[in-house]
Amino acid sequence: MSRLPTVTGEQVIAALRRGGFDVVRQKGSHVFMAHPDGRKTVVPVHKGEDLGPGLISKVLADAKLGREGFRKLLRG
Repeated sequence: MSRLPTVTGEQVIAALRRGGFDVVRQKGSHVFMAHPDGRKTVVPVHKGEDLGPGLISKVLADAKLGREGFRKLLRG
């Protein structure tokens, strides 16, 4: 199994937007995102901090995305 890339919350949000997710709302540092097909996830955004691998895995599980699909979205 390949390692997850090191990314910030802003990069995850940009990748999920490319995948069809929209920002629904934000409460503090947590950005709530939803896809038209019903998938939902929450991405924390802390300026200058990378997300840990466990948190990225949770976001990908909520969004029902695989690691390779996520990498493709990150590349644009």
